[in-house]
Amino acid sequence: MSAAVKSYAAVDLGASSGRVMVGRVGPGTLELTEAHRFPNRPVRVPEGLRWDILSLYAGVLDGLRATGGVDSVGIDSWAVDYGLLDADGVLLGNPVHYRDARTDGIAEKVWATVPAEELYAGTGLQYAPFNTLYQLTAARSSAGFAQAERLLLIPDLLAYWLTGEQGTELTNASTTQLIDPRTRDWSYGIAGRLGIDLSLFAPLRQPGDPAGALRPEVLEATGLTGPVPVTTVGSHDTASAVAAVPAAGERFAYICTGTWSLAGLELAAPVLTEASRAANFTNELGLDGTVRYLRNIMGLWLLQECVREWGDPDLPELLAAAAGVPALRSVVDAGDAAFLAPGRMPTRIAEACRASAQPVPESPAEVTRCILDSLALAHRRAVADAQRLADHPVDVVHIVGGGTRNALLCQLTADACGLPVVAGPTEAAALGNILVQARAHGLVGGRAEMRQLLARTQPLTRYEPRGDTGPWREAESRLATP
Repeated sequence: MSAAVKSYAAVDLGASSGRVMVGRVGPGTLELTEAHRFPNRPVRVPEGLRWDILSLYAGVLDGLRATGGVDSVGIDSWAVDYGLLDADGVLLGNPVHYRDARTDGIAEKVWATVPAEELYAGTGLQYAPFNTLYQLTAARSSAGFAQAERLLLIPDLLAYWLTGEQGTELTNASTTQLIDPRTRDWSYGIAGRLGIDLSLFAPLRQPGDPAGALRPEVLEATGLTGPVPVTTVGSHDTASAVAAVPAAGERFAYICTGTWSLAGLELAAPVLTEASRAANFTNELGLDGTVRYLRNIMGLWLLQECVREWGDPDLPELLAAAAGVPALRSVVDAGDAAFLAPGRMPTRIAEACRASAQPVPESPAEVTRCILDSLALAHRRAVADAQRLADHPVDVVHIVGGGTRNALLCQLTADACGLPVVAGPTEAAALGNILVQARAHGLVGGRAEMRQLLARTQPLTRYEPRGDTGPWREAESRLATP
């Protein structure tokens, strides 16, 4: 049996850190170890907020070196951001961070040409000020954009540097607001109306497609013995994470937790109704023709920013103190774009509570409890709205990603939704990345078999809902639009 076990490297880049994980996959085997973890520190320069992409690439190379040898490499990262290349394939500056202010007010300019209703009907993507479509509109007049011959989304850019081959992976392309989720191809009509040249993008790739092999220079830098193929995975980290939801059947909701919470359903077809647009749900593409129907919620970013401002106190102690604070004393809208930018997060949360005539949280424990109650409430609203809008009832909520370590958040989500919560795996994006590679190499079958393997091999924790959901309904009413 050991001869059938193969090793795969998952390059998994998040908004605050990157990691290279190694998965060993075989019959009944799925083991994950961390080869290397490195910080992702965006840099504010005079022209705005930028990703330090060269540092990230160096971290990837260090991680591949630390693996000691793998049978394939796959890359996933956050969505929407990109690098521009000139005619020689040289990067034209550090990629712009999605939290940069350059897209302020851009959506209204786009809507003047393609109204928001038409944009949603054609692309199924929720409004977010940083969608690639708005970034491209903002960048159009820049000198760098004028020189650009190629646009590569972040994981595709790294894959290009590793292999010398260019492609645009579909699940991540679906976050650009330039893909038609019905055809799973570019939305040529919308791009044309907005003057966006789709030839900037490399050809589309599907998860499981080959993406080249590590260049000789990369083999030398990492000490790996070639050939080492790079396999296309669900390169949007949420697509990989949803692939690693250990669900049985189809009646489940998922919440991918981390800097963001992505809460929703896996569907066979997009939901493009006006009611869906008004509820700000997105139709992103997943594995095997599926649609990730979900809502973006600000997520643990709220707590991360507060903890940073408080000088990085001991997190377990902070969460224990928060558990002792009265429940639902104050809540905020965790999907509010007012919380998108970094800085002054405790103050902004206090201001939001004051503006809604709720008690103002003062201590770190009170602010933390407000954040966790608010996230659980946002999870409740997203899960309920998704079921209603898609006519797709669920029996269980799966939480995957970093939030699985936060037992209080998991329990509060079960209480708020009135549904059992199954938490795990924590490294869902890396596991989904690895399983797609293993499937491409014939070691596992379809999504159902992948999920069965996850359920058998990964530690999972179940949280049952406590009490009725009445207090959550009351808290929800405080956030209702007047």
